[in-house]
Amino acid sequence: MYISNLILSNYRNYTRLKLDFPAKPILLQGKNAQGKTNLLEAIYLLSTTTSTYARKDDQLLNWHTMKEDVMPFARLEVTIVRHDETLQLAITIIREYERFKKEIRLNGSKKRAMDVIGQLNTVMFVPEDINLITGSPSTRRRYLDSVLCQIDSEYCRSLSRYNKVVSQRNALLKELNEGKRSIDQLIYWDEQLITHGSIIIIRRHDALLTLATVAHQRHLDLTEESERLRLSYLPKVNPHGDSADEKQIIPAPPIDDVQATFKTQLLASRNDDIIRGMTLLGPHRDDFQFLIDGVDIAFYGSRGQQRTAILSTKLAEVQLMKEKSGDTPVLLLDDVMSELDSERRTQITTLTKLVDQSFLTATDWNDYDITFRQNATCYTIQNGRLEHAQFGEDIFN
Repeated sequence: MYISNLILSNYRNYTRLKLDFPAKPILLQGKNAQGKTNLLEAIYLLSTTTSTYARKDDQLLNWHTMKEDVMPFARLEVTIVRHDETLQLAITIIREYERFKKEIRLNGSKKRAMDVIGQLNTVMFVPEDINLITGSPSTRRRYLDSVLCQIDSEYCRSLSRYNKVVSQRNALLKELNEGKRSIDQLIYWDEQLITHGSIIIIRRHDALLTLATVAHQRHLDLTEESERLRLSYLPKVNPHGDSADEKQIIPAPPIDDVQATFKTQLLASRNDDIIRGMTLLGPHRDDFQFLIDGVDIAFYGSRGQQRTAILSTKLAEVQLMKEKSGDTPVLLLDDVMSELDSERRTQITTLTKLVDQSFLTATDWNDYDITFRQNATCYTIQNGRLEHAQFGEDIFN
């Protein structure tokens, strides 16, 4: 899988960008605030329909179009090559009255977001990924959701439905607390919660086991076998029951068993749910940990250990996506070399050989050796404009 063409119109600091790309590493060099990260964000947005940085869609529009145009808009278009298939994907963000909306089209046909997620698979590695370890459980859940939605359409549909059920059930719980509804009305929403939630639990569980197995080995390679990384799933509904050994990596049980476990625990939690007016049990409260030699590195790990653990996990993510979808994802690596030693820099360049295409950014050309630069397609970026750069044997031409 690779991107053969990208067009950006009025996106961030790009007024108009149209470029063809080969199936190889694409290296983007420029000073800060020139548009390197914006370009990677655009590709990720086309992949997942969500931005890694913007909280609202209007933040993605070029400042000048927001200020000067009567109908401000941004448009992102990409041509994706998968095996012998070519796909055209476009996202338009346009103001409609006082709000902004996204219009998504695949090969010219209007689609919902969940229908296009997975057409372009990406793995993104940015400096802020340290928050995956040190941040809140919701950060880790969003990460798992982003990975799984790209490779598992059933998961994505179940997640969407589950989130709606949680909202509806919470509204009912608040009314039950106020004595306005009958408790029998919970039966339907409990069934829906269990049906969709059990699929989420199983898919998260199995994905984390795959990530944990591969990340463990990659971490051994990165640390010369001096550290052992373990990803530990902390589900609110344990698919193996309360007696499960969290250190043992085993597949999830059949869905009927998970549903039975979920139902038992949900009934036991019902009174607390009504008192609190919210659903206290379910995958919307899941978490997972990064442990090195049994120690939670969110609290006791050095920054170097945390970055290496993230790198190991991203390496595992590439393999998971390839196994599940049959395609290698497009790698998006934003300024990842600045805090890595030479061994880990070598691992990054090796990682690009595992995929058809990667986009990498740097403020300094010397973050990448001359051999890598000669084998990559290189651009300089200044104020949202890209220019080709070519390298000789040891100097910049």
